[in-house]
Amino acid sequence: MEADFDPEDKYSWYFGMLSRDRTNNILMCQDHSGSFLVRESKTMPGDYVLCVKEDSKVSHYIINRTVGQDGITNFRIGEKEFADIPSLLSFYKTHYLDTTTLIKPAPRAQILCKYDFAGKDPEDLPFKRGDILYVISEDEEEWWTARNSMGQVGQIPVRYTQLIENRPAPTINSPPEQHYRPPQQRMQAPIGIHETQLPAKAIVVMQRSPNAYDKTQLALKVGDIVTVTKINLNGQWQGTCNGRNGFFPFTHVQFLTPEQLKELDENGE
Repeated sequence: MEADFDPEDKYSWYFGMLSRDRTNNILMCQDHSGSFLVRESKTMPGDYVLCVKEDSKVSHYIINRTVGQDGITNFRIGEKEFADIPSLLSFYKTHYLDTTTLIKPAPRAQILCKYDFAGKDPEDLPFKRGDILYVISEDEEEWWTARNSMGQVGQIPVRYTQLIENRPAPTINSPPEQHYRPPQQRMQAPIGIHETQLPAKAIVVMQRSPNAYDKTQLALKVGDIVTVTKINLNGQWQGTCNGRNGFFPFTHVQFLTPEQLKELDENGE
C-alpha cells in the first residue's frame, strides 16, 4: 500500500498525551500494518513516541527532542535526526521502520452531538444537535478538545455527545436523553475568562515543544509564567514567555489566582 497522509497536517497524526495501552487499543483495531500515530512521552517529558502497527504488534519508537550547541532543535529517532516531526514522518513514508513504512494515521474518534451547545467561554467550540465532531485530545474527564467539519477547534462538554460506534475511542458516559443533565464544571483557574483583563499572567501546566522552524509558536515548560495578551476563538492564544512572543493552545495554561499573583510579586518575578 502507498502512503496516504500529509505529514504537515498535525491534527491527522498527533494524539497528545495518550497512554500506551490506549494507543495499543487504537492501532490494533486497524486492518493494515503501517497505521500510526504520534503521542507525547509520559516517561520522558518533551519527547514524543511514534507508534506503529507492524504485523500483529504495535511498536513504540521514542523520538528524542535535542538542542545542539547552536541552539537548533532536532528530533532523533534511532540514529537519524530530522529538523521537525513532519520531516521524520515524510522520511518513513518510503523507508522501513522494522517491517513496514508509514501508510496512514489512525482515524480520529468521531462523536455525535446530542444537544445544542452555544458555548460560554472563548475556548469553547459551539455545535448543534446532530453535528459530527472529531476528537483531538481527551484533556479532562468532562471536557475534551475537538474539531468540527469547518476545521475549527475548541473545547466541548463530553456529556453532550455520544460515541459513534466502530471507532477506536474510549466509552463516553453520556446520560440517556430523558435523563439529561449539564456537564460538570471544567477544571480551570478560579478567575473566569470573561472576568480577566488582558494582559494577564498564567502558569504553564502542560509542556509544549512546537516545530522549531515555526517562529510564531511558543515553547512552554511546566511552571513557566506566560503573559496572555490575546484570546482567540480558535483556542490559539497569544502571549509572551521568557522574552518571546507567540501563539500557544489555551489548554496548556491556567490563569493565576490573586493569591498566586501576590506571591509572584513578593518574589520579584
